[in-house]
Amino acid sequence: MPEPFEPNKDYILEDNCVLLRPLTADDFGNLLEFSVQEPNTWEYSLLTASGEDNLRRYITMALDARNRGQEYPFIVFDKRTQEYAGSTRFYDIQPAFGTMQLGYTWYGQRFRGSGLNRHCKWLLLEFAFEQLGMERVEFRADNSNARSIAAMKSIGCTVEGVLRHHMPKRGGGRRDSIVLSILRNEWFSRVKDLLAEQCA
Repeated sequence: MPEPFEPNKDYILEDNCVLLRPLTADDFGNLLEFSVQEPNTWEYSLLTASGEDNLRRYITMALDARNRGQEYPFIVFDKRTQEYAGSTRFYDIQPAFGTMQLGYTWYGQRFRGSGLNRHCKWLLLEFAFEQLGMERVEFRADNSNARSIAAMKSIGCTVEGVLRHHMPKRGGGRRDSIVLSILRNEWFSRVKDLLAEQCA
């Protein structure tokens, strides 16, 4: 039986390569290196964590949203290197509808392309569909962010369409947002096996 989502519960997800645990205010120091040295990490994001002030704001907003039951942010720890690697979260959590979004995902440059993202997605999707009983997990990205879109397609996401002029950009103008998703039946029929093979 699926368990109810409890935003105040400390969910810890892990396999042999990665550990995901709830983000806390104390993680400021664990993420500061990326914030200061790799500001382009948030090039396509409306919410940036580049620089000390922005990182503090980023963490505070994430924790406030968790307290309201709207989001659940994780910090990502790479077991292979024994280093913190980035952050990800569930958001727009709608237990009554069986839906949530998965995003705000970013990793330090040296962790990109390492396979870490696949292990994170395996853990998060398994948790969403098999423990929480979700019917749909949605992903969104700036339609110009080719790297992010390719990563989502590679784990089995289906493209649903593009929301034109969907959101403002930090530097001005508006972005088109691509919408992708994985449904519960797709997780069990193909995506789970695909990710298991990629993570082997």
